[in-house]
Amino acid sequence: MEIFALVGPSGTGKSHRAIAVAYDYNIDAIIDDGLLINGSDVLAGKSAKRQSTKIGAIKTALFTDPEHAAEVRRAIDQLRPDRLLVLGTSEGMVRRITENLHLPQPQHYLNITEIASAEEIKRALYTRRQYGKHIIPAPTVAVKPRLSGTLIEPVRTLLKRRHASPSQQEKKLWVEQSVVQPTFNYFGKFYIANNVLSQIISYATKSVPQVAKANKAHVKNHEYGVEFTVDITVNYGHYLPGIAAQVQKAIIDTIEHMTALHVIAVNINVKKLVIEED
Repeated sequence: MEIFALVGPSGTGKSHRAIAVAYDYNIDAIIDDGLLINGSDVLAGKSAKRQSTKIGAIKTALFTDPEHAAEVRRAIDQLRPDRLLVLGTSEGMVRRITENLHLPQPQHYLNITEIASAEEIKRALYTRRQYGKHIIPAPTVAVKPRLSGTLIEPVRTLLKRRHASPSQQEKKLWVEQSVVQPTFNYFGKFYIANNVLSQIISYATKSVPQVAKANKAHVKNHEYGVEFTVDITVNYGHYLPGIAAQVQKAIIDTIEHMTALHVIAVNINVKKLVIEED
């Protein structure tokens, strides 16, 4: 396995350019901030962005937890990439990551200054310091389950090969990445009380006219998101499976839009039927 390393100070745009570097050098997978990323999938790991302290984030990025390291190592063994890109703030950090994952030491080191201009690095640093925004080099649909409750938005990047023949350089590719803003870094620990989620669920069910009311909502929190079990009362004379499906969709759309939480499941129980009043 050939290991590439992309190094540079925090906030200089390494993650933003990681996919471009991988595309340019035909690299199969990326290790960034505790995650193993392959194309449009997050294969394994946990994001450093989930940690409530800077020290916790650093430990996650370094894979100091044996279980975390073992999970990612197993995924690497299954993927068997020919080339792997590891991101770090320094060569020393990259070496620690590869050691903790039992990988070969990097054969190729790239510095952020080699692939980004001074002006681009300056803009990246300003965005990080001013807005606290981070990039994860994977689509939002793949990132959201691992960062439930974190503010995430997609961003599209146009890739173009630098180290290639003239014919290959003409080939361009649009890819989606994710802009992440870990709320706890700036405003304290971010959480949403279960009773608030229940109120949002009650509001969402009102968009389905055949539902008389939401009786009860049970919230179960998981590591990568939330699960809801909702009891509803439905007006008599309607197709219940269809109504339940509409309620599920309404709850998922409303919760994810209003809270940024990842909804794992919505279980609907039709507990009562009532005669709709004229």
